[in-house]
Amino acid sequence: MSTDLFSQESYQPLASRQRPQSLEGFYGQLHILGAGKPLRESINTGLPHSMILWGPPGVGKTTLAKIIARAGDAHFEAISAVLSGVKEIRAAITTAQQQRDMHGRKTILFVDEVHRFNKSQQDAFLPFVEDGTLIFIGATTENPSFELNNALLSRCRVYVLKSLDTDAIKTVINRALPNLLAAAKHPITIDNQALDLLADAADGDARRALNLLEIAADLVVDGDSPVLDQGILEQILVGDSRRFDKNGEYFYDQISALHKSVRGSDPDAALYWLCRMLDGGCDPLYLARRVVRIASEDIGNADPRALEIALNAWQAQERLGSPEGELGLAQAVVYLSVAAKSNAVYSAFNTAMADVRSMPSYEVPLHLRNAPTKLMKELDYGKDYRCAHNEEGGYAAAEDYMPQEIKDKQYYFPTDRGLEGKIAEKLRYLKSLDKKLEDKG
Repeated sequence: MSTDLFSQESYQPLASRQRPQSLEGFYGQLHILGAGKPLRESINTGLPHSMILWGPPGVGKTTLAKIIARAGDAHFEAISAVLSGVKEIRAAITTAQQQRDMHGRKTILFVDEVHRFNKSQQDAFLPFVEDGTLIFIGATTENPSFELNNALLSRCRVYVLKSLDTDAIKTVINRALPNLLAAAKHPITIDNQALDLLADAADGDARRALNLLEIAADLVVDGDSPVLDQGILEQILVGDSRRFDKNGEYFYDQISALHKSVRGSDPDAALYWLCRMLDGGCDPLYLARRVVRIASEDIGNADPRALEIALNAWQAQERLGSPEGELGLAQAVVYLSVAAKSNAVYSAFNTAMADVRSMPSYEVPLHLRNAPTKLMKELDYGKDYRCAHNEEGGYAAAEDYMPQEIKDKQYYFPTDRGLEGKIAEKLRYLKSLDKKLEDKG
């Protein structure tokens, strides 16, 4: 769509022009806006309340806030936590007070990206929410439990908005087409292949879909029946990637899914989540480090080769870079998925670390101490130490290596899976030798 940048009409992006004015034109979110749902009832009755709208970009958080204000005949005031500070907060509150005192009108204060405000900035809203000066609606892409103050959360109801499904995205696109005209003012149509490709590329984000649609419309060949086809879309989608936020909720959700898929021995799911993160722009070296961690945490001694393969994959990624090195990561992820699993070392380490941090700093037993000087020998450092190499079978039965205060403490409980089963068998045998010697003593 050609636009004269010097025309008197102010340009508005397609996504802005297509913003629905009521629930009838709002697509998706039936889990909170379906018939009989509390939020829909609140909107229908014109009785808004303070809330947090939590969801990914482009699912209608801002639009929904405006619909709520319109339905409740409330003044709508909006600020962005990215661009605003204390000055803007005070100005918005002053406006709300004026609307209340001079016009008897409620004010809905919409705060976009509210998680970007610090604690003191979030606290600034509390007294005015409390006394009814304003109705607070915050929008966030981040988990409110982590990013928002408990005091603010306690005064708001949290609504979770979901990514739009493909059918909803297609509906949004088709509804927008009449607003797109070729240079000769002929309406643009879209063929089915292009519609499918665009809906998929939007990745659940309606605003993204409309932005891509508007860009693609500029490339449509003019004529009596201009058509947006798959070839045009492929031109603008080169190098495009799906939704991903290296510091946000999606990042941690996806790395959690990858880790748990490996732990659950599902190589297909593990590969899928690995590819999702790579496609989204995640640093492959970060993934390599996590794969090494998984090898120790969830496989451990059940298959010690897992750690070696994970380290090799990391090294391959460092040496080859992308995309060649990513195949090594895929190999490691598949191997880890099908390997025998054990978190015995992980559990042992955590328990031992917890004890070390909570217990006194027990002395090293004298017989285990090194004695490089005459004085140390006179103090019995190393006295009666039995070197395992000099004992039958290379094992000093019943020898104590722990501090006396916790001499019977056990941290490592090997499983019977993979190589760890043989380790468990050996430890049982060694303990039987200990018991024999203790019984003799």
